[in-house]
Amino acid sequence: MVPAPSYPNGAGAVSATQMKKFLFAPAIGLLLAACGAYSMPGQQPTPAPTPSAVGVTEKDHTATVHVGQKLELALHAPDGMNNWSHPKSSDTSVLAPTVDPAATAAIGVTLAMFIGQKPGTAEVTATASPKCPPDAACPMYIALYSLKVTVTP
Repeated sequence: MVPAPSYPNGAGAVSATQMKKFLFAPAIGLLLAACGAYSMPGQQPTPAPTPSAVGVTEKDHTATVHVGQKLELALHAPDGMNNWSHPKSSDTSVLAPTVDPAATAAIGVTLAMFIGQKPGTAEVTATASPKCPPDAACPMYIALYSLKVTVTP
């Protein structure tokens, strides 16, 4: 003989209203957990993480990074110009060059990466010269790129 099923409410069936109660509470719990903004009383919410890198191009002339944060620089050579020289930091104790092992530059693009070392300011500079055909007169000018970087705690 097979025993009859046992229901927690003691009745043989569960109404739609009772089912809504059982589904509503877990749905609210999942929503709060998914948002991540809910905190228990007495607990401080976790601040949003700082991006691991700040990206800049030749169109940018100022940037701010935190100590330990990376600065990714991508310089595109202007029409009729050679590639930019490798960018250099004016103060490597504030903003030090580092290697990005995943970086692969397209033709005409110069990539560089720096990391904030301590609070302060540094200037990142690079130069580009005109492309000149062989055995032709070449104009005597140079393009200068300058980026002022502020490193904050």
